[in-house]
Amino acid sequence: MKTYSMIIDGQTVNAGPTLAIISPATGEPFAKVHDAGPEHVDAAVAAARAAFPAWSALPDAGRKAKLHALGDALEANMPELMELVTRETGKPLRGLNGVGAGMELGGAIAWTHVTADIDLEPEVIQDNEQARVEVHRKPLGVVASITPWNWPLMIAIWHVIPALRAGNTVVLKPSEYTPVATARFVELANAILPPGVLNLVTGGGAVGAALTGHPDVDKIVFTGSTRTGKRIMETAAATLKRLTLELGGNDAGIVLPDVDVKAVAPKLFGVAFHNNGQTCACLKRLYVHESQYDALCAELARLAGAVKVGDGLEPGTELGPVQNRAQLDIVRELLDDAREHGGKVLAGGKVREGKGYFFEPAIVAGLTNGARLVDEEQFGPILPVIKYSDVDEAVRLANDNPNGLGGSVWSSDPARAVEIGKRLECGSVWINEHGAVQPDAPFGGVKQSGIGVEFGKHGLAEFTTIQTVKIMKS
Repeated sequence: MKTYSMIIDGQTVNAGPTLAIISPATGEPFAKVHDAGPEHVDAAVAAARAAFPAWSALPDAGRKAKLHALGDALEANMPELMELVTRETGKPLRGLNGVGAGMELGGAIAWTHVTADIDLEPEVIQDNEQARVEVHRKPLGVVASITPWNWPLMIAIWHVIPALRAGNTVVLKPSEYTPVATARFVELANAILPPGVLNLVTGGGAVGAALTGHPDVDKIVFTGSTRTGKRIMETAAATLKRLTLELGGNDAGIVLPDVDVKAVAPKLFGVAFHNNGQTCACLKRLYVHESQYDALCAELARLAGAVKVGDGLEPGTELGPVQNRAQLDIVRELLDDAREHGGKVLAGGKVREGKGYFFEPAIVAGLTNGARLVDEEQFGPILPVIKYSDVDEAVRLANDNPNGLGGSVWSSDPARAVEIGKRLECGSVWINEHGAVQPDAPFGGVKQSGIGVEFGKHGLAEFTTIQTVKIMKS
């Protein structure tokens, strides 16, 4: 069983106790990582701090070239990294509608190359006979990145690449559930980047707390639960660290009565269940007009019964296991509560016997707001389908939630759908789609779904500070 090393100042570090990494397909360990101590966090931050002056001073073309080389390294090692992602997350190599480890690697490669080519040019505010006023973007310093277990490698890329592109240095801590593919990426990256520019520390929550509270960290970028995000925000307050927080989502979709049920059902099923519903911007609550409700529920149940659930390394698997036992218990608890409060399980809902954390995807009817399965983010393969009578009611129900990451409207009339979508309280809204993010368009939440945005120029700017330069002419 391989033990993956930490990387600090360009060197592999093997010290301290180890943590077993569990394959969710078998429930058994397949790899190990080290559980860092405070001294490793201090060393990683110090290395990043020492590397910052030279990296931030590197000409822009030089940083771009290094990042494109990282994208090329991801592509050259794609089969190995795909397998590691599947082993640690459980997601299939391909998966439902092609959403699996292959898509995760493809997305990581695309985000790397696109982000490498984004420029933040100086802005000229004034240029007349009195003065010239310019606004420049400057890197912040050391960025701490803490990543989740659902898309471990792609989200690491989302954090790391814009931080480096802006001229910062990084200390990265992956989830203790899924650190393996990320550790391999950092190993590859350190063959390209100068020592100390990208460092890796591994371990549990204590390591993350030591990193986010470190006085020499200038910014924290975190993707994960709202509860943890709030704790990070409290910790960051002591030194006024910059923050980008992409937190929980309980995304609502509204289906208007003019849709073709047979045509829209597979799309809805795909955006709700890809990666087993373990995506922040998955469709998690579906509001359907009463005229279409029974027909759409029946079609979604048929699709749930037909999908192939299994080991992600086996050909033809569309959905893998839930990533960890704790999350499986949450999914099971929410479904039990739904049954107790009148929810009707139209398909699935069973935990498979034997090895692994397999759960048959479930469609649940008969609930509305106030039920835990509707109000709370399930982050698993269950979709509650809620009936509504008029559009105003649907919008009210969709907005009746503390989260506000994404939302969608489904209709044969896109113009009408856009007007309804703009009424939703969420950072992104999709029309006849859900969760389709891209590297040049900003993505982030409102309400308790986070602070700040990622991707594109808006996301890159979050890794900088503004300096205004005023040059007097008279």
